[in-house]
Amino acid sequence: GCCLLPGEGIITEQLSLFEQPKEQQVIEGMSIAFSEEDIYYLSAGTEVSAEELLEEIRELSGGQTKVSVMDLKETLKTLPLPENDRYFDASVAAYLLNPLKNDYAYEDIAKDYLDLMVPSKEDYLGKKDLATASEEKPEEFLKMACYQAYINLMAKEPLTKQLEEEGMKELFDKIEMPLVYTLSDMEKEGIAIDADALKEYGENLAVSIDKIEKEIYEEAGETFNINSPKQLGVILFEKLQMPNGKKTKTGYSTAADVLEKLAPDYPIVSKILEYRQLTKLKSTYADGLAAFIAEDGRIHSTFQQTITATGRLSSTDPNLQNIPIRMELGRLIRKVFLPREGYVFLDADYSQIELRLLAHMSGDKNLIDAYKHAEDIHAITASKVFHVPFEEVTPLQRRNAKAVNFGIVYGISSFGLSQDLSITRKEAEQYIKSYFETYPGIKTFLDGLVEAGRTKGYVTTMFGRRRPVPELSSSNFMQRSFGERVAMNSPIQGTAADIMKLAMIHVWEELHRRKLNSRLSLQIHDELLIETDRAEATEVAELLKDKMKHAAELSVSLEVDLHTGENWYDAK
Repeated sequence: GCCLLPGEGIITEQLSLFEQPKEQQVIEGMSIAFSEEDIYYLSAGTEVSAEELLEEIRELSGGQTKVSVMDLKETLKTLPLPENDRYFDASVAAYLLNPLKNDYAYEDIAKDYLDLMVPSKEDYLGKKDLATASEEKPEEFLKMACYQAYINLMAKEPLTKQLEEEGMKELFDKIEMPLVYTLSDMEKEGIAIDADALKEYGENLAVSIDKIEKEIYEEAGETFNINSPKQLGVILFEKLQMPNGKKTKTGYSTAADVLEKLAPDYPIVSKILEYRQLTKLKSTYADGLAAFIAEDGRIHSTFQQTITATGRLSSTDPNLQNIPIRMELGRLIRKVFLPREGYVFLDADYSQIELRLLAHMSGDKNLIDAYKHAEDIHAITASKVFHVPFEEVTPLQRRNAKAVNFGIVYGISSFGLSQDLSITRKEAEQYIKSYFETYPGIKTFLDGLVEAGRTKGYVTTMFGRRRPVPELSSSNFMQRSFGERVAMNSPIQGTAADIMKLAMIHVWEELHRRKLNSRLSLQIHDELLIETDRAEATEVAELLKDKMKHAAELSVSLEVDLHTGENWYDAK
């Protein structure tokens, strides 16, 4: 077994679990460091059983012990550690301190926070899996295992110190660490898929693809590979003589933005864009999702906590964040996601959260008043921007105002707005000018964000999350412009992500506290999906709405749209 060495105050140790491939979920062993000199590796198997090892870890994790782990969520897959504040996830801490990196492996943390250059797992083991490497390269395996424990033990102090210095310790303790348990539970639960309905969806798509393919060939006057940009470019810009063909080294550009400009005047181009959407739906969802259905008939997506620069969650294997919503045929994929028998789906999403945050964070009186009076925010913006009485606002004016409202959040330019609304750049400039005259506090706020980003090198969310913006000091105009948009949007998008994370934690904790059967299934941008026991549906709906609405107290209320359904499509 392990011996806990006494130290001053709290004893800190680092444990690393080494597992065999995911489908087996068998613990290979554990490395543990108590101090610079006391580092051990315990192998599960001959001398110590996996059960004994787990018991050892539970003992180490109790009492006054503070355990520093790397990638705690991965550890929880094998070891259901009780939720408490004893665990420190070094990779999550490193992500908060620099969200622009691609990786937070132990060797990166050693370099960035300990000024140490150490060999990586790949340097030691090559491409061998852990079980093979422990047998074939025992010495290298042992070094790698002990290095991981040593690095995390030593890095905990500098990581904690920097989190405190940069004002992110509370963000780490109150949002990111509790979230690990919520996400771990969601990954374990997964979501059921109707495999037969998915197959049928794919077959229907195949019929539609075949039909549109024939129509494209007919209009082109010949068959060709629609997926080949080179062949497509020749058809469109040489054979059919379409304007604005941009020649590159490999042929004409057939990127989406090029085709979208041509689509209104050329039916074949509209069909090509539709063909692309349909083939993407088929490969990514109809065929792609089927590959991820586990033996229990459910998909267990991985929620990535350390990927995006803004703090938003993303999901992989499969990516459920990109399920299409604009196209009805894309939305229909949600029909194949089903709750268990005796359950329904409860879907809640924040209404206009980023615009509401813009009102709160800018302190603009007019926008706050509009929300406080529960007015149609896009119609009232149209009324003020286009100088027409509220009751005379046309649907087109409202739609244009909506584009400006949401565009402003993303730092839209007059060029971007003119493209979105198919108006002249001059008209778009006037729209934006009128918008800022209507909501002067927003202009001051956004300019202040860009200035702060330029001065400090980063911008922050309401909860202190930092987003570095190195592009603001670039000598390249395009890079600087991108940096300005990032500086304007990241604090808003990042705050929305922080609020959603708080809502998820509070909902998850309350479901467990009340010992309910209902479980969180998915989080997608501003939306939460709960698999709800029918008997609990009313209680869970109230709980969900309450926790989402009160995840943060703002000068305008957070509003939540809530729906139930027999599948995800019907619940949206």
